[in-house]
Amino acid sequence: MHLRKHLLVIRLSAMGDVAATVPILSALTQQYPDVQVTVLTKEFYGPIFSQLINVNVYIADIGGRHKGVFGLWRLFKELKAMNIDAVADLHNVLRSNILKGYFKLGGFQFAQINKGRAQKKSLTASKNKIFKPLKTTHQRYADVFAAMGFPLILEDIQFLSKRQLTEKTKILIDSKKESVIGIAPFAAFKGKIYPIDLMEKVISNLSTANKILLFGGGKKEQNQLEIWETQFPNVISIPGKIAFAEELDLISHLDVMLAMDSGNGHLASLFGIPTVTLWGVTHPFAGFYPFGQPKDNALLADRTEYPLIPTSIYGNKTPDGYNDVMRTITPKEIIAKIEYIIKKRQT
Repeated sequence: MHLRKHLLVIRLSAMGDVAATVPILSALTQQYPDVQVTVLTKEFYGPIFSQLINVNVYIADIGGRHKGVFGLWRLFKELKAMNIDAVADLHNVLRSNILKGYFKLGGFQFAQINKGRAQKKSLTASKNKIFKPLKTTHQRYADVFAAMGFPLILEDIQFLSKRQLTEKTKILIDSKKESVIGIAPFAAFKGKIYPIDLMEKVISNLSTANKILLFGGGKKEQNQLEIWETQFPNVISIPGKIAFAEELDLISHLDVMLAMDSGNGHLASLFGIPTVTLWGVTHPFAGFYPFGQPKDNALLADRTEYPLIPTSIYGNKTPDGYNDVMRTITPKEIIAKIEYIIKKRQT
């Protein structure tokens, strides 16, 4: 007989959405200390949860033993054996819906996120667009736990503390420069990526007085980061040098992060790092703004010139004539915002 209420929380991807669960799970475990949480997610994301109390991670091997309907049945049996009391599905995709069927048949309480798909469709519509802020992802997550009998006070959430640096990461972040700035210049879709030539101007300017750490991207993007590393002083490309957990260590020690509407911005926000985000064909009104960040830390493409913004929720739909929306955000504007934040932190 177990005394502690044991909740399974499902969130398999993507990085930003997984990171957004952290403040909510922090609130849950602090406000309900008798709750034990198991997060079902991909192995890569495990380190994101390492600082949370009463929270463990169970790896979903969706490309291996948990692949397909039979693999998910195997996963269900493994999870059932852990004495799960109830399930919070924060993902609501095909895989989690198959698991939902299994858990429901097993008599488990199962609560699922309402993604607000109809409202998001109206927000991104090209005709009859309803341009208004939608419920945040953090609130949608909290609503799931409220439905399970665990209402949360989100105003009381505390940021994660700085992570301990290894000898390897200490060397990377050690700087005699004014500040250490993280820059994550890439995103999953082109509609969310600041133009390379303009980002180069930002890096060139900021690297003269600050240390710059570059984060994120696949192989092609990593090549670009390495070009900037050799091209400018005080710039280090991080991908390929250290493990993801060590990247989190570094991020927690930054003075400021510059990111797109993408995962690294969400990661920095977990530690209360001032995070400047650049928005192209997406928009904060969709509810994916980094946790706890002031609204004026978002620099937005000009909707007067490009009134269809947001054209999509994920940045994967760029209408004709909208390829240059982010050029309406000038390097001068970005640099001024970051310098203002640095100056404010120093006073």
